Amino acid sequence: MYAAYFSLREMPFSITPDSSFFYPHEGIQAALNTLLIALRTGEGFIKIVGEVGCGKTVLCRHLLKTLEDECVTAYIPHPDMGPDDLLMALVHELAIEVPPPLSRHKVLNALRDGLLQHAQARRRVVICIDEAQAMPIRTLERLRLLSNLETEKQKLLQIVLLGQPELDVSLAKPEIRQLLQRITFSEYLGPMRAERVPAYLAHRLSVSALSESTDTDLFEAKAAEEIARYSRGVPRLVNVLAHKCLILAYGENTHRVNVAHVRQAGADTPGVWTQGSWWRGWQTGRPSGEVK
Repeated sequence: MYAAYFSLREMPFSITPDSSFFYPHEGIQAALNTLLIALRTGEGFIKIVGEVGCGKTVLCRHLLKTLEDECVTAYIPHPDMGPDDLLMALVHELAIEVPPPLSRHKVLNALRDGLLQHAQARRRVVICIDEAQAMPIRTLERLRLLSNLETEKQKLLQIVLLGQPELDVSLAKPEIRQLLQRITFSEYLGPMRAERVPAYLAHRLSVSALSESTDTDLFEAKAAEEIARYSRGVPRLVNVLAHKCLILAYGENTHRVNVAHVRQAGADTPGVWTQGSWWRGWQTGRPSGEVK
């Protein structure tokens, strides 16, 4: 589409999570710092709760990339499964062989033995579970039981739960209160602040630029501010709006996105914000109803 026109090697505002576009605004950097500190100090359970479109999956993939030389890692992106399916997913992700015929007992023993081998080799094992709000209660309970796997000195398995606010609702249920008590670190991931949106746009354009000489100053200052207003700083909405704006600019044979382009894109995008009261509070960093 417009990539060659703007001298870009790839689409800069795809909504597909890509860790190469990781942008460390305050909220996501704080969440990453919490994760790294907790994991490097050996904590068993860590939780990240974030609103829809605020970058949980990008954060997760960036974390896994950061840890790839330090830990054995596994990623469970779709945890809407039963307890036994979770066990099978874990042994598969950790490349642990289980001889047939399969049974829960044999899978648990194989998982334990594999984790002990990693511990003896001084390799930490980190499991990241994305969209954790989708996990059934029985599966969350199995996860808690797996966290009991430990030596006298350390946990054999460290688990990161990333999910939407519904995850907190699940964890508050009495039947899994023991799991909630084991979460030692947690962080809330919200939208970017308004003033970060222009830099976010520039960052993604720079990452996707064809060369260092590529002109990445594609958004007028007022246009970037308007994208911040419409999106409320939600990265996914920023990407959707910016992508549509570049299509409009390309269609008009211009190399600059202006306010009119943003308003056209906003009119065509469900979920954007057009009222003023929320925006005025958000600019100060204290939007109404913000979770602190």
